[in-house]
Amino acid sequence: MTESSANKLLNGDACHRISNGRKNGFVKNHCLFQEPRKYRRPRGKNQNVPYNASLYKKPFLESFEETPLLVAVLTYMGYGILTVFGYLRDFLRHWSIEKCNVAREREEQKEFVPLYQDFENFYTRNLYMRIRDNWNRPICSVPGAKMDLVERVSPDYNWTFEHTGRVVKDVINMGSYNYLGFAEKTGACADAAVEATQKYGAGVGSTRCEIGNLDIHEELEELVARFLGVESSMAFGMGFATNSMNIPALTGKGCLILSDELNHASLVLGARLSGSTIRVFKHNNMQSLEKLLRDAIVHGQPRTHRPWKKILIVVEGIYSMEGSVVRLPEVIALKKRYKAYLYLDEAHSIGALGPNGRGVVDYFGLDPKDVDIMMGTFTKSFGAAGGYIGGKKELIDYLRCHSHSALYATSMSPPVAQQIITSMKIITGEDGTTLGADRLRQLSENTTYFRRRLREMGFIIYGNDDSPVVPLMLYMPAKIGAFGREMLRRNIGTVVVGFPATPIIESRARFCVSAAHTREMLDTALGAISEVGDLLQLKYSRREEELLPPSSLGWRREEESVLRD
Repeated sequence: MTESSANKLLNGDACHRISNGRKNGFVKNHCLFQEPRKYRRPRGKNQNVPYNASLYKKPFLESFEETPLLVAVLTYMGYGILTVFGYLRDFLRHWSIEKCNVAREREEQKEFVPLYQDFENFYTRNLYMRIRDNWNRPICSVPGAKMDLVERVSPDYNWTFEHTGRVVKDVINMGSYNYLGFAEKTGACADAAVEATQKYGAGVGSTRCEIGNLDIHEELEELVARFLGVESSMAFGMGFATNSMNIPALTGKGCLILSDELNHASLVLGARLSGSTIRVFKHNNMQSLEKLLRDAIVHGQPRTHRPWKKILIVVEGIYSMEGSVVRLPEVIALKKRYKAYLYLDEAHSIGALGPNGRGVVDYFGLDPKDVDIMMGTFTKSFGAAGGYIGGKKELIDYLRCHSHSALYATSMSPPVAQQIITSMKIITGEDGTTLGADRLRQLSENTTYFRRRLREMGFIIYGNDDSPVVPLMLYMPAKIGAFGREMLRRNIGTVVVGFPATPIIESRARFCVSAAHTREMLDTALGAISEVGDLLQLKYSRREEELLPPSSLGWRREEESVLRD
């Protein structure tokens, strides 16, 4: 982007302000506009409570309960025991006492530089392989609210798998990003995709800048721009490449990227490929972000101290491992104050948040023009594939000429483009029905119900109260594999996540709530979670009364008795 066109993207308008609310919460519990007079425990060192409540138009509730000390100690001990046994098994493999299934270099390659670092190899051999059966399970149906899995067994402790020929039917799918339930083989979207396939075929066989630009692609981009409320947009065939190939086109040497520490790998890769200087701020911590912005303005570039050509703040709408929502009003306020640019990745939030399904900007009631680069994917809420970037027309025109993903990648498949168009029109109501509004409302109700029930059961869950991504904390390494297996035995498909995708003591199961889930499905899943939670002793969370001092409890009981009278 040229300096002149980049400067035109800045918008200095002030954020909309409302009256101050009150802040309160428990350990690592973030809340605006809560009831006063509740006891507030001392905040942890890493807690980031919002400090500018006047920017928020609605309650902002997030909880990140700290790992119990005993659980943290036992988790470290568990990894220590696994490491000791891992080295013992490596010793047995070295002397051919135990069969070694891992690939090895030939004798003449012993002096070569290893492909992987020693610990990566060690972790894969001795820890990951023990629970590898929880991932990459083959699915043989539409990944909707329910799905069918191909049964497989391993004769050598997860080194290889064999299919038994049996299919596990009607597994409740709590792991796919099917937020609005558009992953389906029947209905308006499926019918429209079939018609597009018959008209255009399945593939294009060329790039957009050559002879791969179809009328359906231009229709899609016009629709996305209207949906986002921006001047123009551009669609790409791959969501990951939308980030990794476009950030290098926007920034380069002499530019500064300020990245949230929990940003997705595609954002991290794009920032590294750009050649820009990268500085990381604490997750959703506005004090940390402002400090980096202030230092960047004051000190400039290293050694020369010249001003940065551009400062780009990179954040996500919903963070897929934490279930947290970006503090967008505060980020926009900082961006305007320090004249920086804002890159917002709405991969998980577009379609899943906001009264109209338009993402985190819609959720907070903000002006889309305050976000310089709006990015998102079609792989979640729209049941398709690919990604988009929206913004001012000059920004999109620039990317059409400079983005590697635009110049060298094959155009989006026509039936995929039609799936996006049809689902987006349903969400906006342009199809003449209320199906989109009904799905948005159902997703919100399901999310609220699922999160509330998990808390009532005593589980520690992370994230924002309105986030359909619900991480349930497992902590100990042995419970990662056990939870996934026990849930599948009860016909519930889940995603379990551990180190290095999460901090070493914060292993978790991640549930994704969908509008396609019925209350009966959610109750079945919750019942299975409760059973497995009792079996594995996962109910770590303490009740609210245990967090309150006796004086506060007495006040609450008096208040409740007055209300009853």
